[in-house]
Amino acid sequence: MLYAVIIAGGSGTRLWPLSRRSRPKQALELIGGRTMFQHAVDRLSPLFTPDRIYVGTNRETADLLRPQAPAIPAENFIVEPSGRDSAPAAGLAAAYLLHRDANATMVMLTADHFIVDTAQFRAALAAAGEVAADGTIVTLGIQPAEPDTRFGYLELGVAQQIVDGFRVYDCAGFREKPDHATALRFIEGGRHVWNSGMFIWRADRLLSEFERQLPESYGALVRIGQAVGTSEVARVLEAEWPTMRRVSIDYGLMENARNVSVIPVEIGWSDIGSWGALLDVLPADEHGNVAAGPLLARDSEGCYVRSERMVAVIGLENMVVVDTPEVLLVCPRSRAEEVRELVKQLEAEGRTSYL
Repeated sequence: MLYAVIIAGGSGTRLWPLSRRSRPKQALELIGGRTMFQHAVDRLSPLFTPDRIYVGTNRETADLLRPQAPAIPAENFIVEPSGRDSAPAAGLAAAYLLHRDANATMVMLTADHFIVDTAQFRAALAAAGEVAADGTIVTLGIQPAEPDTRFGYLELGVAQQIVDGFRVYDCAGFREKPDHATALRFIEGGRHVWNSGMFIWRADRLLSEFERQLPESYGALVRIGQAVGTSEVARVLEAEWPTMRRVSIDYGLMENARNVSVIPVEIGWSDIGSWGALLDVLPADEHGNVAAGPLLARDSEGCYVRSERMVAVIGLENMVVVDTPEVLLVCPRSRAEEVRELVKQLEAEGRTSYL
């Protein structure tokens, strides 16, 4: 049986100051009057019924997200005691799924992506589920539109088969966020796709990679899995979770995983990782400006402006303006990724009231 797991525990620091510790980006209405989490849930239907959708997150965010998707059973929210990155989150979800279904195939997704062609997305997941049935790890690769250095890349190896119209390739390697020259070479070579961070695998197959590559974490997951469904699960999770290595799924497992396949897809995918990314997915005026709130613009183009009060701009090009009650952010679109550095600076200076 195919199950979806939405990882929704990140803080979204690159979307500060709107994204805060008390309301992270997955709980924000950024596109179309729905939160990023609601979009992630909406696009899974009808391939997944609500009882086959799980959510991995922290306690505070779980309280925010449960009311946003009331059809998902409360027990399907897998609450992590603390953030330990995506590899432990995936392993914990696999342990819970295996308690429910020894043959569970898991689709690992995140709550901060935007996808235009949701029907093609679901079709790709269904095809990937078929490929993963024999123990293959499958990842969806995004056909790159440009030599973007914000994303990791996957190298396509030998074409294996066609499943439901999707061509399946051996994965010949992972390459994390290359420089521009390397990314351009990847694009020109035609053998690389963006790493979407969406993975499809049997839950037991994922744990076998933990056993091989992260054996200490594997032991903790086994003990947690044995406690799932018992009165001891909370105590065991609290005791074992801090022993799990803090590492991403890419670095911790995927770079050296065995038997990995890639399905390239064209689904109108965007990683809403910064304010500048919203300019790519939201409707703009005739000058390329996107306004979330009242905007008065003169001789300005390519700007993203978000505010509840009127913002008037003159002569701005490719700028981001985000106005919140406590913080006003102004930066060039080209430097929007650096917002996370401001968050780090606030943390270092102890100015936590702004976080």
